[in-house]
Amino acid sequence: MKDTRRSRINLGLLLAAALILVTVDHRAGAGSPLGPLRGVGSELFGAVENAGAGIARPVGEFFETMAGAPAARRRVEELRAENQRLKRDLAARNLDRRRSEELRRLLGTAGAGGYTVVTAQVIARRGTLGFEEAVELDVGRADGVRPEMTVLNADGLVGRVIQAGSETSTVLLLSDPASAAGARLESSNEIGVVHGVGENGRLIRFRLLDSTAPITPGHRIVSFGSQRGVPYVAGVPIGVIERVEATPGELTRIAYARPYADLTALDVVGVVMRAPRREPRGPVIPPEPREPKKPSVAREGT
Repeated sequence: MKDTRRSRINLGLLLAAALILVTVDHRAGAGSPLGPLRGVGSELFGAVENAGAGIARPVGEFFETMAGAPAARRRVEELRAENQRLKRDLAARNLDRRRSEELRRLLGTAGAGGYTVVTAQVIARRGTLGFEEAVELDVGRADGVRPEMTVLNADGLVGRVIQAGSETSTVLLLSDPASAAGARLESSNEIGVVHGVGENGRLIRFRLLDSTAPITPGHRIVSFGSQRGVPYVAGVPIGVIERVEATPGELTRIAYARPYADLTALDVVGVVMRAPRREPRGPVIPPEPREPKKPSVAREGT
């Protein structure tokens, strides 16, 4: 629109008319003849305002979400880390509870047999020069541990110390093929030798020196002991006979036993510092499982 005298007059007339209408509407109040027009205008501009707000709100929320995303991400990471920490704490408490129970049982076994032990924890399982199956303990010379000492756990014989450092020591497991220990049958005192056969520690070989001595599955064997208790003290439970090989014409008999100690899952063990003066008997050996009683059959006429 060109800035002419006529356009300025028209603009002035429009402004004057608008001023008159506003004045009349204000003085008339609720009974103003311009009320319907005002309502239509309110609805029209309200709809436009709502539409604008509907468009602007998602855009505003999007930018607010983008602005808060790093904080939310950090919070998620914090919650995830807290969850992992709680899981570790729970696992540690369960592990401590289990180790505490194993330690209690170990001290009970040592006390029943009269063995003086230094308790230790298995920290690694590894082979060493010339041996296949060995474990590392967290005790050493500083704790009084020396080579050729007996190692046991709450269930039975584990092996013997073959190396001792200042803070750690290495134990050759009873299951190693190079391992050998004197043993005897608990029931008859017949003596023999236990050898490891590998097989992941599931079985050990027992060679009975008297081929005529009776031996059957279920018989239990314990350590025979060495001179001055080195490397093995006497009376430690070793295992239960599972099968006996037929060896006709041989001077010895061979049987295979299941070790009392789980040699694949060792944790808390004890290194025997001093053996009792007299060989322990029954208290150390686990009780034999009782056979279930057979139900009696009533006879006819009774």
